[in-house]
Amino acid sequence: MPFRFLLLPAICCFLASCSSSSLSIPGPAATVKRSEAVATAYTYTQIAWTPQERHRVHRKDLQGMPVETPDQSLADGHGWWKTGEVAKGMPYQWGGFDTPQQFLHHLKEGKAAGDIATDAKRRLGDSAVSTQACGIDCSGFVSRCLRLPRPYSTAELPGICDRLKSCDELQPGDLLLNDRHVLLFSRWSRSNHTWGYFYEAGPNPVWRVNAAEIPVDSLQARGYAPWRYRGIRD
Repeated sequence: MPFRFLLLPAICCFLASCSSSSLSIPGPAATVKRSEAVATAYTYTQIAWTPQERHRVHRKDLQGMPVETPDQSLADGHGWWKTGEVAKGMPYQWGGFDTPQQFLHHLKEGKAAGDIATDAKRRLGDSAVSTQACGIDCSGFVSRCLRLPRPYSTAELPGICDRLKSCDELQPGDLLLNDRHVLLFSRWSRSNHTWGYFYEAGPNPVWRVNAAEIPVDSLQARGYAPWRYRGIRD
C-alpha cells in the first residue's frame, strides 16, 4: 500500500491544536470533541523513551504467553526500537490500553515494550494479552482517542458508531474500520478527498502509533469502511 509516513515534527504543521509537549490525555467521558480525539492521537506519537535490555522480550512470559517486542531484532521486519537509543511513539501491544503516563510507568517496572499481533493471538483474543508487556493496540488506541471507558474491539466499535454513506463525509476523529483493524482520520490532505492523514497503532510501517498520508481508495480496497462515533462533537 502506498502510504506516505510522516516525520513526526512535520505533523505539527497540520495539527496546530496539538502543539503541547504534555503527555497527559483526557480521561473517559460520554462525549469527545473532534479536536480532542486528534490531539490525543498526536500525543501518542510524541512519547520519548529509552529502551533497556529488560524491555526486549522474545519468549514466553511468566504465565506461558509468548511475547514478541517490536525491537529491531523482530523477525517480521516491522521492529523499530533499539536498546539504548531514544525511541519515539508508543509501541503496539496486543490488547494494550495504556495511557502515555501508564506506559512510562510500566517501563520503569521493567515490562516488555510492546507485543506484536500474531495469528495465534488473534485466535485467542483477550486470553492472549500479556500482563507483563505494555503499549497499546489499534482499537485500544482509538478507544483512548474517543475517551471511551474501556477498550472496544474492532468487532464492538460498530455498536457505538454509525456507518457513513461515503468516505467523502469523513471529519476529524472519524474512523476507517475493517474486520481486524481501525484507523483514526485526521483531515484531508487533498481537496478532492483522495488522500487523507490518518493515525493508527499497527504494523505499517512498524509496530507503533504512527501518522500517515494514505490514499483512501487503497483502504477501501482492503475492506475499510467509514464510521462515526455517536458521542463525537465539534
